[in-house]
Amino acid sequence: MTESWLHEVLNEVSLGRLSPEQALERLAAFPSEDLEFARVDHLRGVTQGHAEVVFCPGKTVEQIVEICGALDRQEGGFLATRADAEVRAALRGRFPGALVNDTARTVWKRAERAHDVLPGRVLVVCAGTSDLPAAEEAAVVAAALGVGAVETLYDVGVAGIHRLLARSGTLRDADVIIVVAGMDGALASVVGGMVRVPVIAVPTSVGYGTAFGGVAAMLAMLNSCAAGVTVVNIDNGFGAAAAATRILRGGEGRHRGGAAAQ
Repeated sequence: MTESWLHEVLNEVSLGRLSPEQALERLAAFPSEDLEFARVDHLRGVTQGHAEVVFCPGKTVEQIVEICGALDRQEGGFLATRADAEVRAALRGRFPGALVNDTARTVWKRAERAHDVLPGRVLVVCAGTSDLPAAEEAAVVAAALGVGAVETLYDVGVAGIHRLLARSGTLRDADVIIVVAGMDGALASVVGGMVRVPVIAVPTSVGYGTAFGGVAAMLAMLNSCAAGVTVVNIDNGFGAAAAATRILRGGEGRHRGGAAAQ
């Protein structure tokens, strides 16, 4: 449930269009819904600006389907991440309208009710094709969490840096940039040195032996000489997208506050 939806219900009560009993019926699962094995948080849209997201590993297929169903009933949609092939097939069968991204391992059912669209543009930059799972996860999650404009720029790693330099205008047009790279993770520093907007770096587990499953890329990004580059966990496209939406949502809040003050 979003803040705007809750405000709408309360407004309907104040105008006499909805009785308190009818409002309570709509809010029956608010703030949380007990499924015995999970307590689905329907307050998340108010506290964090977006509905709870389902992290699939460690859960059974049946549990995931039931949690997604609970979210769908109350939120009008859901987002499941790190969904393996079996889970994706089950959700596709249960929710035919859901968008399944096999590369990102996500299943997203767009909310039926209108949600606020965040202003601003998020650009996901990916070093190589092997980094696509984390990059696609970031792109899907950013869109699902309300970013109206999500763009991608893939396979522009520093081994052929001319590919990136040729798209410098695309970098400058973004409001937040998510950089996904494995190996030496150098792409984040390069991008961070080219733009003035927030850069969120995602190290991936791609690389040879001394890449140490992404630790080398993560350390390189943490030691970036481009000031202000933020680093999330290895392969964590979800976390990068969540951070990007918080940045955009924070700016939106400041704009609303400024307008109210005037």
